[in-house]
Amino acid sequence: MNISMWRKALSVIPAVSKKEWDQLDIISRWLISTRSAVLVMTFISAALAGLFAWRDGFFNFTSWLALVFGLIMAHASNNIFNDYTDFMRGVDKDNYYRTLYGSQPIQSGLMTKKQHLTYFAVTGFLALIAGVFLIYKNGNDPFIWILLGAGIFFVLFYTWPLKIFGLGEVAVLIVWGPLMIGGGYYVMAHVWDWSVVAASLPYVLGVTTVIFGKHIDKIPADLHKKINTLPAIIGEKNARYAIIIMMILPYLLTGYLIITRFFSPILLIILFAIPRLMESIPPLTKPKPDSRPEGFPNGQGGWPLYFAPIAFRNNRYFGTLFMVGVLLDVLIQVVLRTV
Repeated sequence: MNISMWRKALSVIPAVSKKEWDQLDIISRWLISTRSAVLVMTFISAALAGLFAWRDGFFNFTSWLALVFGLIMAHASNNIFNDYTDFMRGVDKDNYYRTLYGSQPIQSGLMTKKQHLTYFAVTGFLALIAGVFLIYKNGNDPFIWILLGAGIFFVLFYTWPLKIFGLGEVAVLIVWGPLMIGGGYYVMAHVWDWSVVAASLPYVLGVTTVIFGKHIDKIPADLHKKINTLPAIIGEKNARYAIIIMMILPYLLTGYLIITRFFSPILLIILFAIPRLMESIPPLTKPKPDSRPEGFPNGQGGWPLYFAPIAFRNNRYFGTLFMVGVLLDVLIQVVLRTV
């Protein structure tokens, strides 16, 4: 076991040589192959679904545990399959942008195509088992079959054709909000609640800013590879201002949810993230610099990515406070219900 590598792979996307790879245990290899540092976003979506269900008296620990496991495995299998699809389409050849900030297992020669597909098959099978378990536990509910089918669709078709036709960012908005949080709530409550979907938007907009930022960073390389992400279609300037709007909207949406009494005023805790927001906006008003600014992180989690790390740090601050606020809000409501 290489626990230090586990920790590293859960915090950044490490670049490793073939020699280093061959010395790693299978868990470390899986964590690197799945880009596990980003899986925390999926855990937070599943946690929010559980908290909303708990608040409304529908929480079931077994169902929630299967939901968390299944969603994380689905996200992980999607990341593996994305790399395989891009390799087969020749996207990662010739030092494509993605190979500069992290290991691409097949392109970097760390794994064979067969090994990579084996990782995908096992991880995807585990996700499918969790989904089938939830269907069985909920009496073969046809709507959960629909949710499972939607999940499979996005796992298989996010990289191609959705991302190359400007629909990847829309897919992220749908998956991490309505599908994961709204659908996760449904699995426990057996009710589709649009207010829960609305309450997912402050968090999922932050997740979407991260993918927007990464795709802005890659615009020249993506256009060269004929990958038409939404930022590539609308242009860098429009995409940068779209991120700013998506950074501000979560505060307004949370305020609306407080006014309509979906949330209690405890959610005003998110205001402590405003200093990070104010730091993040100025760089987004200007084009990406030609070289790494002094003091900007380099390598893993940093340059040559620029807008993505800015969006990630902002989302981490807001998302953490939003999660804490929801937890406190739920605890208050549960306590009040029992006294």
